[in-house]
Amino acid sequence: MKVVIIGGVAGGASAAARLRRLDEHAQIVMIERSGYVSYANCGLPYYIGGTITDRSKFTLQTPESFRARFDIDVRVRQEAIAIDPEARTVTVRRLDDGSEHIEGYDKLILSPGARPVMPGLPGEDGERLFTLRTVEDTYRIADFVERERPGRVTVVGAGFIGLEMAENLRERGLEVTVVQRGDHVLPIFDADMAALLHNHLREHGVELLLNANVTGFAEHDGVVATSLADGRVIESDMVIAGRRPRLRGRRLCEGRAPACVHDLGAGSRGHVVPRGPRRMLCAHRLVHPAHDHVRHRPRRRRGLRPARHRLPDVQSARPGQHPR
Repeated sequence: MKVVIIGGVAGGASAAARLRRLDEHAQIVMIERSGYVSYANCGLPYYIGGTITDRSKFTLQTPESFRARFDIDVRVRQEAIAIDPEARTVTVRRLDDGSEHIEGYDKLILSPGARPVMPGLPGEDGERLFTLRTVEDTYRIADFVERERPGRVTVVGAGFIGLEMAENLRERGLEVTVVQRGDHVLPIFDADMAALLHNHLREHGVELLLNANVTGFAEHDGVVATSLADGRVIESDMVIAGRRPRLRGRRLCEGRAPACVHDLGAGSRGHVVPRGPRRMLCAHRLVHPAHDHVRHRPRRRRGLRPARHRLPDVQSARPGQHPR
């Protein structure tokens, strides 16, 4: 059996390692667009802040270590650009030279994650405007900070990455302004809980602008002007902009196999929607989505029911063994 995995890092690399433990004879091919297949992405902002100083600390596995330890064929700097589920093939482009080839499969695992996308604001392609998602983005920001020695930074978006960047850049001595479109940071939390974070940010010298909608950027003489809808303009030496993730599922299927978008259950933003609350299988039963690539449909409940928790089976655990 040949299994092709599109995407590495948390979803794809974990799936590859687990699959090898389940089947030592399977041929496993993992295709990763970036140059790093397995890294600690949660630590990326802390390299920029100086908490992590060794670049090798990011790398959990390399293509060479995957081959030596798991006999997995990892191909970095290659991008899957189309899927034909009827023919069971994936069209792959080598980013270094632009050449393309066809890769067949018996089973396909989709874990391409997401890619950042901006809402089309003026000046969003400026040289002093950065986003953080990959190791390459991290090194680009860190090199800029070391080379240019900026004194002020504007962080657009107060999600997890935005706040971690604000924390680390403030630790490096930069004046930090966080711009958030909503009325509180970390929208996944309630406002009363986020208020504690507001106080913490301000106590550490971070300027927090809430209910502030960014309308564009303009760069002149090494200064980036961030324009807000209420007419205010924030000047800084660099901008870290949070970007809404755009998933790649729809783009993979368009063009080569028009029916694939419908059959894979792709949503409006490119995610794969499982066809049942417990079914991580697409309509094509040989294609399995994973990680950021999946959006679950909310389940309708007629009423609230108490949660049922299965207690650990302590009695059956042998000495030195964790309870199940």
